[in-house]
Amino acid sequence: MEPLYQQTHKHVHEIQSHMGRLETADKQALHLVENEIQASIDQIFSQLERLEILSSKEPPHKRQNAKLRVDQLKYDVQHLQTALRNFQHRRYAREQQERQREELLSRTFTTNGTQKKILDIANMLGLSNTVMRLIEKRAFQDKYFMIGGMLLTCVVMFLVVQYLT
Repeated sequence: MEPLYQQTHKHVHEIQSHMGRLETADKQALHLVENEIQASIDQIFSQLERLEILSSKEPPHKRQNAKLRVDQLKYDVQHLQTALRNFQHRRYAREQQERQREELLSRTFTTNGTQKKILDIANMLGLSNTVMRLIEKRAFQDKYFMIGGMLLTCVVMFLVVQYLT
């Protein structure tokens, strides 16, 4: 049991050093490193199963200590598995954010574009830019006529109420 335990323990430390490579690896090598780490973790899990069987066959006075050592290794490997999953999740979220950012940057937000489209349609209908400016000027003037008419109506209503009461 002892040689297998030492080999597994050494494997765990190798994976821990490989986890540091994940942060510095480029995008192409990143998937290879992740796959390599995952394969090593799977191999360690199979070795841990063998170690559990071997630890149960140890003499009674060594059995408790052997099971504790195997459980500690199992905990370490589960921690490494979780760290790998967290890294993959962060990488996936970062890639998704980059895709969304690129998508937003590729969009064209144009309020002037809408006005330009309206002018293009008006030009297609035969209206010139001069006519369009006259229409806009007329709309501006119509606003003042409407406000003036509302004020005149209010004054007339006030005078009618004052005269009749």
